[in-house]
Amino acid sequence: MKLGNEIVGDGRFVRQPNRFTARIEEGGEHPPEPGRYQIYASYACPWAQRSLIVRELLGLRDAVGVTIVDPIRDDKGWRVPGGDPVTGAEYLSELYLATDPDFRGRYTVPCVWDRTARRLVTNDYFQITLTLETAFAPWHAEGAPDLYPAALREEIDALNETIYHGLNNGVYKAGFAASQEAYDEAVVGVFTTLDMLEERLAGRPFLHGDALTESDVRLYTTLARFDAVYHSHFKCAIRRLVDYPELWAYARRLYAIPAFRDTTDFDQIKRHYFITQTNINPTRIVPRGPELDWTSAP
Repeated sequence: MKLGNEIVGDGRFVRQPNRFTARIEEGGEHPPEPGRYQIYASYACPWAQRSLIVRELLGLRDAVGVTIVDPIRDDKGWRVPGGDPVTGAEYLSELYLATDPDFRGRYTVPCVWDRTARRLVTNDYFQITLTLETAFAPWHAEGAPDLYPAALREEIDALNETIYHGLNNGVYKAGFAASQEAYDEAVVGVFTTLDMLEERLAGRPFLHGDALTESDVRLYTTLARFDAVYHSHFKCAIRRLVDYPELWAYARRLYAIPAFRDTTDFDQIKRHYFITQTNINPTRIVPRGPELDWTSAP
């Protein structure tokens, strides 16, 4: 994984901004239409898994297509096994450069391709799931959950910000830190956030009460990777997920839902991190374990 200018002078990791941030919305250049958009995602990537989970929860398989990339990246970036049936691309980089020939950053998933305009609309992982939850509401399956209810949006947005800075991106800030000070700051933030979430989940099944929301999707993808990858590979080693009774039960409760379980591939997750990120693991050895029973009753 080439971080380039994402490591700043004091050794902190500062994530590159999303390059494509157009919206899929009524009245805009990219209106919501069934069959028009293709999501490019990886089972290994937590940001991309969010989109896969939400697409499944909302019953959008027929409305929004998905192309899954190979979990092992090389110097060309994410590879599309067998070539992409929608665009013919062999690498995700081809879609980035077709949209912006001058792009020089990392080619990231998830991203969304507009079949009609023949360009990438967005790689803004913050917004992609919200778009599926709102702009694509007319195509939600009957009985699909309301993951972004209007009455809770302010509270959801605030908690999402805390989870992102302290945990979702916090594990990366710890793992990619190039100085002791940067690492110490990041790892303390990770466990402060986990401690807060452990307390929040006491007595409630989900982060905002009795109903599943966008916040639960965002938290789950980090928890699913925590003991398998972040605890060792990213040096987030103060405690494990299984050391948090509420969070571990909560993670298994979500895993029992097919949309979460069927998009969680621990083999791809481990191979991606330990083989691709040679700046952290130059031997590319994939460790065995940990032996966790995600199917046990929470």
